[in-house]
Amino acid sequence: MLATLRDVLVHARENQYAVPAFDVVEDVMTRTVLETVEDLKAPVIIMLLEADLETGGGNGWAYQLGLLKAVADHHKVPIAVHLDHATNLDVIRKAVDAGFTGVMIDGSKLPFEENVAFTKAAVDMAAPNGVSVEAELGHVGGMDLQETECADSVLTEADEVARFVEQTGVDALAVSIGTAHGTYRSEPTLNIERLDQLNEASPVPLVLHGGSGTPDDQIQTAVRHGICKLNIYTDERVAMYKGMKEAATAYDRPDPLPTDMFGPMRRELSATVAEKTKLLFADGKAW
Repeated sequence: MLATLRDVLVHARENQYAVPAFDVVEDVMTRTVLETVEDLKAPVIIMLLEADLETGGGNGWAYQLGLLKAVADHHKVPIAVHLDHATNLDVIRKAVDAGFTGVMIDGSKLPFEENVAFTKAAVDMAAPNGVSVEAELGHVGGMDLQETECADSVLTEADEVARFVEQTGVDALAVSIGTAHGTYRSEPTLNIERLDQLNEASPVPLVLHGGSGTPDDQIQTAVRHGICKLNIYTDERVAMYKGMKEAATAYDRPDPLPTDMFGPMRRELSATVAEKTKLLFADGKAW
């Protein structure tokens, strides 16, 4: 069933777990994630990136978002459909009009006051339509999707959190405590002391980006100290690549059946989705 980002994150904060947020591309990923969390009775956030929505001359909006909206009510678990990392207000408007239940506006590279103004403009578009808004304060760096640029992380300042939320009206806040996007070059160490300060200061649920590759014990500690949403994408791609290599070598026939080609990818992806969902204490939390 469709749910707003705010609904699933408020429930997570009240019940001390985190909702897994999986970026997806096309139906193989979407169906695998949804069927896995359904089996685990876990709420989920399905995220789409602008770059993927704009594929095929913009047909991604119809194919990917259309699929999610069509199948959501066939599942009993809460499903938030979320636009991930938008940096353009026109895209926010398009997502609100298209039927997303949550959007993430990323002004994290901007100075504080500019980030406030940029984020508030997104909230003013989304809130009247019942769409939740996530923003980022501080900056989670790391590699971009094309592995061409690497940005430094800037930790979130606790004394800015309450002011930012009050001035923008956001429903969730992504914070920087030591994670990074993409594949880690060295093992991260999360700043849990800083997280405690941020959680105490924040009137809204906190989000952690760059969840892939972060050690499990650190992830669970972060959840126990206030993280309510964990973004996951790289680990999904690692799992699917493993399955793709298995499928490429497992069948001799020149025309393997689609179930044979996609089967190993779905199996590996499902295992990763289940592992992450349980890691966040989200299994059994659907309402």
